[in-house]
Amino acid sequence: MLYIFDLGNVIVDIDFKRVLGVWSNLSGTPLAVLSERFAMGELFQQHERGEISDEDFAERLSDEMGIALSFEQFATGWQAVFVALRPEVIDIMKRLRSEGHRVVVLSNTNRLHCNYWPQHYPEVAEAADHLYLSQDIGMRKPDANIYLHVLNAENTSPEAAVFFDDHPANVAAAQALGIKTVHVTDRDVVPAYFAQ
Repeated sequence: MLYIFDLGNVIVDIDFKRVLGVWSNLSGTPLAVLSERFAMGELFQQHERGEISDEDFAERLSDEMGIALSFEQFATGWQAVFVALRPEVIDIMKRLRSEGHRVVVLSNTNRLHCNYWPQHYPEVAEAADHLYLSQDIGMRKPDANIYLHVLNAENTSPEAAVFFDDHPANVAAAQALGIKTVHVTDRDVVPAYFAQ
């Protein structure tokens, strides 16, 4: 079997409120204002597909939110999204590999985050056979092509794959291709799936 794991809120807990909290402190802009202005729109998606640089993204998103931050300040906030590793999922990934399955990570991420999480959570790469990252392949979930890219690269049929993700749209897109899917709504979902 091919087991495909999303990163954020599947292997690593993330929280965008922490990002806005740091930016609020650094810019002196109330958190409520930033919460209203922060959107994961086209700019966010371009960044995750690797179409714009970190510097461009930082400048344009700061402009959208009406805050003045240096690139370093922006990056400090952006990295605050990562909360903690889910060691129980790492253990499951390692176990699956020891049983002869393929285990990969498929994540919508970006260069700026990839300067952070691989160093802070080296366990992720150690527990996976391969990392498929949106900015490296120029596609992002829920685009069907990103799932097809993984299946082709792994030489696996949809029926022989299981995909874990926390976003309903990503789960639905994988399901539409015939991949078995698991919607990860909390920390217990992945361990419970493998406890069956």
